[in-house]
Amino acid sequence: MTDDRAPDDDPQDGAAASPHASEAAGGRAARRPRSTDPRELGFTPRKPVPWLAPFLLISTGIRTLLAMLFGAYLDKRELQNAFGDGIFRQVGPDGGLWLDYVADLGDGFNATYSVAYLIAQRELEVDGHRLPRAQTLVMGGDQVYPSAAYEAYEDRCKGPYQAALPVSPPERPTLFAVPGNHDWYDGLTAFLRLFVRSRDRHFGGWDTGQSRSYFAVELPADWWLLGLDDQSGSYLDDPQLTYFDKVAERLGPQSRVILTVPAPTWVKAVDHPTAYDSIDYFIRTIIAPTGAQVRLLISGDLHHYARYAGPDRQLITCGSGGAYLYPTHKLPERIEVPPRDTLARRASTSRPYDLAGRYPDAARSRRYGWGIFPRLPLRNPGFTTLLGTLHTLLMLAMAGVVSNRTGTEQRLFSVPLVAMLVVTVLAAAFFAKPPSSGGKRHARHWILGVGHGLAHVGLAAAGTWAWLALPLYDWPWPLPAVAAAVVYGPVSGLVASQLVAAYLLVAGAFGVNVNELFAGQGIEDAKAFLRLRIDPDGTLTIYPIAVDRVARHWQVNPDQSPESSWLSPKHPLRPRLAEPPTTLT
Repeated sequence: MTDDRAPDDDPQDGAAASPHASEAAGGRAARRPRSTDPRELGFTPRKPVPWLAPFLLISTGIRTLLAMLFGAYLDKRELQNAFGDGIFRQVGPDGGLWLDYVADLGDGFNATYSVAYLIAQRELEVDGHRLPRAQTLVMGGDQVYPSAAYEAYEDRCKGPYQAALPVSPPERPTLFAVPGNHDWYDGLTAFLRLFVRSRDRHFGGWDTGQSRSYFAVELPADWWLLGLDDQSGSYLDDPQLTYFDKVAERLGPQSRVILTVPAPTWVKAVDHPTAYDSIDYFIRTIIAPTGAQVRLLISGDLHHYARYAGPDRQLITCGSGGAYLYPTHKLPERIEVPPRDTLARRASTSRPYDLAGRYPDAARSRRYGWGIFPRLPLRNPGFTTLLGTLHTLLMLAMAGVVSNRTGTEQRLFSVPLVAMLVVTVLAAAFFAKPPSSGGKRHARHWILGVGHGLAHVGLAAAGTWAWLALPLYDWPWPLPAVAAAVVYGPVSGLVASQLVAAYLLVAGAFGVNVNELFAGQGIEDAKAFLRLRIDPDGTLTIYPIAVDRVARHWQVNPDQSPESSWLSPKHPLRPRLAEPPTTLT
């Protein structure tokens, strides 16, 4: 397993946050970095998370299982009733407002900082549109990967955003954040420490505005921004509902609502009909009685851009702030929200929504899938090593049976063949549908999983035949075991990784292990965020800003003005619109 604290490519040819990063906000000048030494930067630029690394797979599975079993005991939302119940207001100097939305951002430095750098610039020119820096920034969940450790927040989220906007500009932009499932792994401890504070209320050059893990913000022209914390779709706690009851007292028939939630449950409800229930309950019981309309739902969690258009509402997923790319070619072309087969009583009337825009497009998404063959071993050397170890043990077990050798030393270093076969097939079957993942296990999971396991058994049999044909196996013991570890292990690991890559590509076509197909590649490119404009007359325009290729090489910014980014890309980033702007009135 590689050290994910090391910077990607070169040691990030630029600098980042200084040791005095915490003193850099609030308009006070910060000492700008003069080198890329992490001791001066104040944080360590990290590589992308190797999601198929064995220890990471185990630890993530354990965290997910603990969150499922003990999440209610770690839930701090009930305690937030004592934090304050402020309702905030955001209006620009012209009576309108520019607002940014970014989610799933705390991963590898290159991707995370590329997006942060664009967000922090005074102005972007994108496909002929001049878009000034937003006065409000919303982070939509999963601000850090893979876990919610405070050090990971510093290196993967706060540090890059501090480097992008070191001090608060004159307009003093404000930051609001909702937690995603990765932010919840420690029960929100680190999240609350960073985003919900009573002092030093800043995050880089942004002031932090919220008093809980959820928030309500009044925007121009009777638009409202509501951020929900539903603890990975489980439920909305009573203090949160009470808070939004008070917010609802200020809504009326002319009010229009932007609702930001941790996950696009409108898409997930296609396979899990109950996924959308908590959002439907919130809209039906809190918003609808006021006569206000929810015109826009925004979420992250799925690492791409997708927009579903309905009769009076837009449903947007934009989880492209830094984490690995998730495919778009498997998205349903039409969904019903809420799904007709939900078990919720008194659910809202189902309405159709059509897939109106996505980034990357379906054809490019499919092409990305084929990159699994070279990227799997390169991005996940620990996973390849694990495969080589398992195949070496499987080969030694098979070779011992075929050659019928009964030496005591060899028995001590071998594993019974039947046990190895069972472990191999079961491991492949559970890989197709891990116990910690949601939803039902269908026949396709069993067929593909068991078939994958049998393919590895066949590969091991072929490898055993080839190994026994070599003179290495006839050497005095324990030289054959040493030769197997040195020669057979690396070769079999590489070949087995290609077998896994082929399986992921085939399984992905049937909707199985789609996440693993792309997580195993760790694709940094194809990132996006939203820039929204609310005009004084109430017109809302959504600009989905995409970056086809993130920067890999950085330099200390020659612009030394206090609010300029500490790093600039050696080769300019080229943002563009993922689709034409969407306008709501």
